[in-house]
Amino acid sequence: MTAITQNLPRFISDLGISIIGQKCYSSLVENLNVGDVDCLKYSLSKGLGIGIVVGGSIMKVPQLLLILSGRSARGLSLPAYVLETLAYAITTAYSYRNEFPFSTYGENLFLTIQNTIITLLIIYFPTPSLRNAQAIGPQLAIASAASVSSAVALYMFPKDILSLLQMATLPLSLFSKLPQITQNARAESTGQLSAFAVISQIVGCLARLFTTATEVGDLIVTAGFALALVLNLVLGVQMWMYWGSDQREDSGKTQIGSLSEKEKVEWASERQGRVDVVVTPKSPVPRHTASPSGRKWARKVD
Repeated sequence: MTAITQNLPRFISDLGISIIGQKCYSSLVENLNVGDVDCLKYSLSKGLGIGIVVGGSIMKVPQLLLILSGRSARGLSLPAYVLETLAYAITTAYSYRNEFPFSTYGENLFLTIQNTIITLLIIYFPTPSLRNAQAIGPQLAIASAASVSSAVALYMFPKDILSLLQMATLPLSLFSKLPQITQNARAESTGQLSAFAVISQIVGCLARLFTTATEVGDLIVTAGFALALVLNLVLGVQMWMYWGSDQREDSGKTQIGSLSEKEKVEWASERQGRVDVVVTPKSPVPRHTASPSGRKWARKVD
């Protein structure tokens, strides 16, 4: 068997070496040494990391499609997405400047881009109570300029400043999820929040805890993923608790819309715990021209 694995095509061996390194490639692939625990853990970490990066590149796509198809960002918290995007951007810049392997942070780059687009869509599709057509244009321009400025600033900051900012991603992660969690609890609904995105983030955080511990060993980054996992689990529980609440609400609105005006009044009264009885007034009694005896009287006209 080793005669085959040691003579694989050049492009396959080069790809394997680029992913897991010459040492682990020789041990696991060429020599089929499955007892090399260190290389097995390293290879598993690399595989998970690549999978997370690929998954991260499409993680928020379902959320984008939900907003665009419904032309609504109902249920999505603007402060939550702003803070979450900033946390992703800081982690990307910190990891890049410290020359961490791209497989350990690449999804943060894609999530930063996707979250920026979602943030702009939340501004473009505000809730009815916050809708102001004249203010949408300037708000989009300010948000776009702030995004570009933040990206340039993070790229230019020295490493010691980035280390402080990376520590700040811990409270950022906390405060980025709290507005969304609070809004879901208040509305008893998750609105347009994508279940795929929430589940993907939970799985991604679990995998990232392993890959970070195996390849990087940075306690700040590890703590950030641990906190993100806890908060995403809370969102996952809310998705489970409020699943189907929007369909029930829409069904109730459809049924109410098909009622007559009188039935709507009665339905609203019953919802308040009382029933108003409406008595139709009787028409006035017509004046008769006949006497009780059946004789007709007529006035004589002179």
